[in-house]
Amino acid sequence: MSDGPVELQEPLEELARDPRRFSHDLVFPPTARIRVYDDTLRDGEQMPGVAFSPHDKYELARALSDIGVHIMDVGFPAVGGSERETLKLVLEGKRRGELREDLEVLCMMRSNPSDIDATFRVMDELGHPRDSVTYFIFSSASDLHVKYKLGRTLLAREGIPASEWLELPVSFYRDANLRMMCEAIAYAKAQGAMEIEFGGEDGSRADVGYIAEIHREGLKAGGTRPSTPDTVGCYSPFAVREYIPAIKAAAPDAPLVVHFHNDLGVGAWNTVMALGSGAEVFTTSVNGIGERTGNAPMHEVLLQLRYLFGIEIPGFKYEKLRELGHTLERLSGIPIPPTAPGIGSNVFSHESGIHTAGMLIHPAIYQFIPPADLGQEIRYVYGKHSGAVVIEHALRTNHVPHDAELVAQVMTEVKRLREERAAHADFESFTRAYYNHLEGMGVSEEEVIEIATALANTPTT
Repeated sequence: MSDGPVELQEPLEELARDPRRFSHDLVFPPTARIRVYDDTLRDGEQMPGVAFSPHDKYELARALSDIGVHIMDVGFPAVGGSERETLKLVLEGKRRGELREDLEVLCMMRSNPSDIDATFRVMDELGHPRDSVTYFIFSSASDLHVKYKLGRTLLAREGIPASEWLELPVSFYRDANLRMMCEAIAYAKAQGAMEIEFGGEDGSRADVGYIAEIHREGLKAGGTRPSTPDTVGCYSPFAVREYIPAIKAAAPDAPLVVHFHNDLGVGAWNTVMALGSGAEVFTTSVNGIGERTGNAPMHEVLLQLRYLFGIEIPGFKYEKLRELGHTLERLSGIPIPPTAPGIGSNVFSHESGIHTAGMLIHPAIYQFIPPADLGQEIRYVYGKHSGAVVIEHALRTNHVPHDAELVAQVMTEVKRLREERAAHADFESFTRAYYNHLEGMGVSEEEVIEIATALANTPTT
């Protein structure tokens, strides 16, 4: 038997249907207009227990720049010194040429002058022009958020007593919220911001007409790029197909940003659907980390676009996706599942006798993504399900003399050895250690109480 795959006598596309051959009504933007917008340093870090130092964030920033993302959210400069230090490292890295010159750096801020001023102070202290970054000024969009999350803030701005919070209608809060956001955008513009992204949280549960109003008025106030987020991860692909075109129609000339969470496991597919429905800019996180079930995973979105729709992002280094994933794994403490599409350790691994036999005839028999596309190789795992063909392949490629009897003996011993190891494996201890690791990444409630008690009993001088 040959060591390499057989030469197909017919074109592969005649033997197996191309996965891109199916009917749909999606219309994607030209690839040159699609923008990969990474949220790992900000939204990704909001995953419970995850905490990056500024230097960790800068290492990730360099990897993100290298792989080819277009936009990178570096967090909230108004929050504290760590966030401001990250912005400093990133801007200085761009100045030194360690980050791409065309990498767009974005900072988050609420719709108030104090958050905006905090970013301006960092820019001024570093000697960078204020227009060196994009300002993302956000508010809320759903009535639930606008009245019950922001309500008392909006009342204070309008000079109305807090006692009227629950009595006033939603329409009041919508108007007050819109004024707050537009005034913040106008303020940032007047103080030197040039690129201003804006939008309202909880867009997937908001009235589409109100989202449209937010986008239209935000652009009039000086904003440049509207954003609509699925903050709680409840959009269905059908809702995306229905609502994103309507949202885009409200501001057809401005690029639209979409942001999906993965609570129902469709964050990546929703992102693809949105790009085919009018959006041009999509947010993701490396390995899909983030709050609750995380954000739309970068690798899943890019693989779906490439292998189902033939859309390749110009200049993006797909072959470095796994390397980027391992970098985040090391810095975050959150391991990549072995089955993660494109980047998991098992993506190009095979053990089953039926599968390995087919793979040795031709790799396309049991996989449609060429491993080299993602900088990987086929790997065979030997164990309980291995067949004679893959055992023989191992012996032959390692120049071990063999016959059918030796192959059979080796296969029997491999199966016995694997079952013996399984019988003695302590998976319970492994999984307990894994969950203890995850729990230990955060500070427990007991520790919070201990800290509070100690501080309360500490005499002041």
